[in-house]
Amino acid sequence: MTTTRVAAALPTSLTPARLARLAALVAAGAPAQRVTTTSPYTGASLADLPVSTPGDVEDAFARARAAQAGWAATPVADRKRIMLRFHDLVLQRQEEALDLMQAESGKTRRDAFLEVSDIAITARYYARSAQRLLSPKRRKGAIPVLTHTTELRHPKGVVTVISPWNYPLSMAAGDAIPALMAGNAVVQKPDTQTALTALWALALMREAGLPTDVWQMVIGRGSSIGDALMTGGDYMMFTGSTASGRQIARNAGERLIGASLELGGKNAMVVLADADVEKAAAGAVAACFPSAGQLCVSIERLYVADEIHDAFVTAFVERVRAMRLGAAYDFSMDMGSLTTPSQLKTVSSHVDDAVAKGATVLAGGKARPDLGPLFYEPTILADVTPEMTLFDHETFGPVASIYRYRSVDEAVAMANATPYGLNGSVWGRNGAEARKVAARLHAGTVNVNEAFAAAWGSIDAPMGGMGDSGLGRRHGGDGLLKYTETQTVAHQRLQGFTPPGRVEHEQWARILTRAFKTLRALGVR
Repeated sequence: MTTTRVAAALPTSLTPARLARLAALVAAGAPAQRVTTTSPYTGASLADLPVSTPGDVEDAFARARAAQAGWAATPVADRKRIMLRFHDLVLQRQEEALDLMQAESGKTRRDAFLEVSDIAITARYYARSAQRLLSPKRRKGAIPVLTHTTELRHPKGVVTVISPWNYPLSMAAGDAIPALMAGNAVVQKPDTQTALTALWALALMREAGLPTDVWQMVIGRGSSIGDALMTGGDYMMFTGSTASGRQIARNAGERLIGASLELGGKNAMVVLADADVEKAAAGAVAACFPSAGQLCVSIERLYVADEIHDAFVTAFVERVRAMRLGAAYDFSMDMGSLTTPSQLKTVSSHVDDAVAKGATVLAGGKARPDLGPLFYEPTILADVTPEMTLFDHETFGPVASIYRYRSVDEAVAMANATPYGLNGSVWGRNGAEARKVAARLHAGTVNVNEAFAAAWGSIDAPMGGMGDSGLGRRHGGDGLLKYTETQTVAHQRLQGFTPPGRVEHEQWARILTRAFKTLRALGVR
């Protein structure tokens, strides 16, 4: 495996003064406790951040609620202009974001750039779609012509967003953008490890013209400020573990507020017998190892048709062994570091457990402390069996298990043999047949001849999980309208359902019955 040594120094763009300015955006009173984050590449100290108290969170919600009324009254066209300015700033200043994401998460610059692309697409889509999505809609009235019915959309109020560390720009800004475009205020808790990237997005949004209190960020452990985040908001947007998602769903249900939850996954890739082996092998690399496998929609299980299994494995292993693993603040690396010591511990324990129980390591299989404290080789395992932890538990790291199948029905059954249902991938030359297989997979998004970017990047289509992978959807109309309350306004004119004048109820019932039959005959809905 080709490797390079870890770069010791942070990029020159990440000056102490710049990092301090970002940290100052955290909603925390003075004097505040502080927390220090470290860079995964080297383990060296990176950021010194203030920690928000429950009282700070309550104050943030109070300010957000006061600001939200004015923001909701702001014409959508004005919100659009702010969002398009944000779009432009993200692209213009992307080098800052790329440096921050790499320094905080340890991912490659290639993977960081995908987040810049994602946020540009998301900002542009919702800026240009919000007016259509939010505009009043005429609905068919109870009585044709006489009932004028309109569906209105109102913002929820203040939305709580809890975003994870693995995709710090996509998950932070990507969920805030539609909530803001719908007229809500947002109070957000990004993960402390990657808070600087989220704060960078906040700074750019304010520079683009967003009023200061409309989007605020707090920092702290869930055990400390989680209750304040839950009780302060009118809607909850959460990305994280299934266990935490269940608790948030329970709390949201108790409060009778909505929640959208993107949770864990054990995503499968099915390689059909007619697949182009080389393209599928290259696709598998892209599917399994982005951000060192720390991606909710990355692939951890591969099911390969018996007819091409050996050829595919050979091609896949060859490509993985040729991957460049290391740290560089440029586009030269194929895979970077894990982000936290806990992730390294999980990955190591999953692989060690599998090997101890009989799994075969085809590539990788070990940590690389010579490159940095949190590096782990991209790993392929065969002969994985149900008693091994990683067989059906999410690893969330650069580890893929490969299996052989004899029929498509068998492949679908194995791919669906999981409580999760987030993402899937199907590879085959016959697109129509591959799409039929895709439709049989129990997953919220399925990509044909692609890993995950095709479905994720189709921003006009909903994205989310089935089963233990969550509820609710981001992207598309669903991704904005979930942050709104629907209201029906029905104006009854001239005559309603009560009898006019001196007409008796019995007679009126006969008249309405004849009217309903006539409407049925005319094909009126």
